Amino acid sequence: MSSSYGENLKLTIFGQSHSPAIGMTLEGIPAGNHIDMDALRKFMTRRAPGNASWSTPRKEADLPEFLGGLVDDTTCGAPLAAIIRNTNTRSSDYEELKRIPRPGHADLTAQIKYGGFQDVSGGGHFSGRLTAPLCIAGGICRQLLAKEGISVMARVLSVGDICDEGELLAPLDDKLFPVVSDERGEKMKELIDTVRAEKDSIGGVIECVVTGLPAGIGDPMFDGMENRIAGIVFGIPAVKGIEFGAGFEAAKKRGSSNNDPYTVSGGKITARTNNAGGILGGITNGMPIVFRAAFKPTPSIALEQKSVDMKAGKEEILEIKGRHDPCIVVRAVPVVEAAASIACYDAMLGRKKEL
Repeated sequence: MSSSYGENLKLTIFGQSHSPAIGMTLEGIPAGNHIDMDALRKFMTRRAPGNASWSTPRKEADLPEFLGGLVDDTTCGAPLAAIIRNTNTRSSDYEELKRIPRPGHADLTAQIKYGGFQDVSGGGHFSGRLTAPLCIAGGICRQLLAKEGISVMARVLSVGDICDEGELLAPLDDKLFPVVSDERGEKMKELIDTVRAEKDSIGGVIECVVTGLPAGIGDPMFDGMENRIAGIVFGIPAVKGIEFGAGFEAAKKRGSSNNDPYTVSGGKITARTNNAGGILGGITNGMPIVFRAAFKPTPSIALEQKSVDMKAGKEEILEIKGRHDPCIVVRAVPVVEAAASIACYDAMLGRKKEL
């Protein structure tokens, strides 16, 4: 099913942007794991809308309400089920989209596939709002990985052509604008404010690093760690590309500079560099997993755009209403962490079954 993910875990996301609630079910979490609800709520707040100038003004608390799977905040072996109630919707802003599709959105493709029965309000099931329940599952998996010494952290690597500086070495959970260099972050904010004032939007790149994941996780061919991570990261609306390690820059190198030479440190074989991004043959090599995801600009912009009237069969000018992020990237940082956490924990469970 298109809204489900996982091999050893089974995650299913349900709901629409303006439905009474959105939510998730997560099967496969072993019993006896205590979930820190304060930490989970803090994680969810990082993704929640309406907290800064670079975010949509739509206000949602994004507080998960668990319906099953927990007893005294501890997993009991039953499937986890949680919802987030939608409390601040304005569906009337989307009435026009039933006949005039937004360029860059799934309005037209959804109309073709579902014959007009799709929910257009807020983007329906195609909305970035559905990343909130993804963060419930990912926040839980991130906690369970941390108990095993595995850290999943991400940052805004770039907004437009402004890039962060420095290396991501520790989680940036306490930063409202998650960058290593605050100076570069201020420049990114200025660019976002400029774009918003011009009624436009801007894209960017998120970098994610997973440390502590042992060697030997993943499989060759179609179940490699790149495949597992890419499969769920591409489930995040607006992601248009992903690269691991040196990524596309590897295509410009010679093997002598792209290969990661081995050494022995503390009795363990390790690599001197990490162009592979921690994965070889689909299997982790003990080095940090490093990947970057490219996000397109928010398609919903206040500028007039050329579209068509699907009912009248003629060209039309569209002026979008509603509340939208001028830059998706900042709020998407915890979403990428959530996706990576789910993929890594799912693969870890598989490895434990093999041993």
